[in-house]
Amino acid sequence: MTDPLSRTHIIALDAADPLRAMRNEFLIPRHKHNDQIYFCGNSLGLQPKGARVHLNEALDKWANEAVEGHFTGNAQWMTYHELVREPLARVVGAEPAEVVAMNTLTTNLHLMMVSFYRPTSERPAILMEAGAFPSDRHAMESQVRFHGFDPATDLIEVEPDHPDGTLSMAAIERAIAEHGPRLALVLWPGIQYRTGQAFDLAEITRLGHAQGAVVGVDLAHAVGNLPLRLHDSGVDFAVWCHYKYLNSGPGAVAGCFVHARHAHTDRPRFAGWWGHEKETRFRMAPEFVPTPGAEGWQLSNPPILGLAPLRASLELFEKAGGMEAIRAKSLKITGLLEALIQARLSDVLQIITPADAAQRGAQLSLRVIGGRERGRELFEYLLSVGTVGDWREPDVIRISPAPLYNRYMDVHRFVEEVETWRGF
Repeated sequence: MTDPLSRTHIIALDAADPLRAMRNEFLIPRHKHNDQIYFCGNSLGLQPKGARVHLNEALDKWANEAVEGHFTGNAQWMTYHELVREPLARVVGAEPAEVVAMNTLTTNLHLMMVSFYRPTSERPAILMEAGAFPSDRHAMESQVRFHGFDPATDLIEVEPDHPDGTLSMAAIERAIAEHGPRLALVLWPGIQYRTGQAFDLAEITRLGHAQGAVVGVDLAHAVGNLPLRLHDSGVDFAVWCHYKYLNSGPGAVAGCFVHARHAHTDRPRFAGWWGHEKETRFRMAPEFVPTPGAEGWQLSNPPILGLAPLRASLELFEKAGGMEAIRAKSLKITGLLEALIQARLSDVLQIITPADAAQRGAQLSLRVIGGRERGRELFEYLLSVGTVGDWREPDVIRISPAPLYNRYMDVHRFVEEVETWRGF
């Protein structure tokens, strides 16, 4: 019987991988004369070859048609953002009218909080996880202050209750119950960026709504990583970026979800003309009539050159068979990484991401036994040999096998490189 952790078996996994051809759709950075071993798709996904095709199409249209490019062809700029609407809805488990690609993540977060964080003296508080990504915390703190409340009392951070820095659902439930009467908003991540822990968004939404709070989620590390069912979860809104697992380039246009029950909301919003219903937009009337659904939160006409790479990436998600097929490989390749670390590197690496596959995506967050300086030594060594993960303070190396372009043998090579470093 073949050892499932042997090189022979891992080569066979790659040969049998139904997504193996997808790697050829990406540009793999080189290290010396070989491809990098790239595990940083949780920070910046690799470039789809089709991104250049769609960018050149838009550039050529600009060169040859100028302003008329807004109105001609299937990729006309007036409706360009609609080209990504349906495939994006499939990635996040939403109705097409519930999603829109626009702005950047933190901009969208602020726009959503303008509408969905409506604090009162009785309900001023936002509940979030401790150790959230700084941009999220900055946004929430500034919103609390903007409304005249005090973050010291009205920005409630739920501390990890497990020694590895993760949170139990029981801790989240206790916090929502304890602070429920004061909560205006529960804002939670789909996946915690440092630990890689994934959360049950439907249950968190149920708990928050039961206390009378609005529930929003930041899916920066979950979109394109986990199968999501945003509509069914009942979450009020969601925001995310597209430059990680959605492979749409540095500073890519971000995404936003607004649940269908808010499609015709009279909640206040910051309005812009591209959010105005398109049938009457060019009448240039002073009154704002919002487009029903998520598109009603748009401000300005969409950046065509920014949306073009997202088109290319979403085409690959469709070609791969959607999120279920991608998740199936993700479970196997991240599971292999976990098994190899436990079998061969347990004296070097501590995995802090939950072992339960339902509570994680592609990423494993690793602490090097021996402390931060030793962790930095390993991280720098890996970079020097062309194995790219990323470092998050104070002491975490994140390794994220992306199913669309990482091979099982990449995981094996990562383990071999750590073994080589250990031997120094």
